[in-house]
Amino acid sequence: MCYLETNKMIFTILSNELIAKHVWRMRLAGAEGLPIRSGQFVEIAVPGQYLRRPISVCDYAEGVLTIIYKVVGVGTDAMSQWQAGQQVDMLVGLGNGYDLACAGERPLLIGGGVGVPPLYMLARVLREQGKQVRVILGFNTKDEVFYEEEFRALGCEVEVTTVDGSYGTKGFVTEARLDEGLRNPCSTYYYSCGPLPMLKAVIGHWGEQGEVSMEERMGCGFGACMGCSIQTKEGTKRVCKDGPVFKTQELKTL
Repeated sequence: MCYLETNKMIFTILSNELIAKHVWRMRLAGAEGLPIRSGQFVEIAVPGQYLRRPISVCDYAEGVLTIIYKVVGVGTDAMSQWQAGQQVDMLVGLGNGYDLACAGERPLLIGGGVGVPPLYMLARVLREQGKQVRVILGFNTKDEVFYEEEFRALGCEVEVTTVDGSYGTKGFVTEARLDEGLRNPCSTYYYSCGPLPMLKAVIGHWGEQGEVSMEERMGCGFGACMGCSIQTKEGTKRVCKDGPVFKTQELKTL
């Protein structure tokens, strides 16, 4: 069950499992028909911690919310201990999400590490629209790889890169062979999420016909504290409220 106060809800954990090195997938039961879009995020209350944890939405369908998170500190470590049946307090439907209208017929999705999860729901929706979806997944090493088969099951063409070459194509996402970038553009538009150095490389390689999801430390998660502000060509914007997804043309510097 879940209870709604504006965008504050209580979900019940269905499962919480380790799927790669330090990476966990949590599925939670909630109300159907919530206005959650691909690229948005939730803010999770962790008992004993002052700030909520912002986590991207991996998928939302038939009343089940899926999130994937990496254990990097006290809060996420506590989350990894949560069990099925436990209730979780969270703010849902935060951020602006990806603009599907720009996709064209052959969109390219580029994710790095825990930047991969928000691209899954995007890929699912684009495939439901009949789009030819290519996906590049970048990781440091083989034991960090996750969701390759889940994207393939959607009917996506998938390539995995690892920095150390222990799995898939050796190198960064820009070394992938699925798309030749500016040299021979195969895709109509791209969507990307990952660490800042990767996003810089993505824009440098594939140009500005795309959208990127920015990662910033957040306080409130809904635009009140201004703690996640970045500079854009249109002035200061808040990643949590005006983002996390931005058109690459908006960004002043990366």
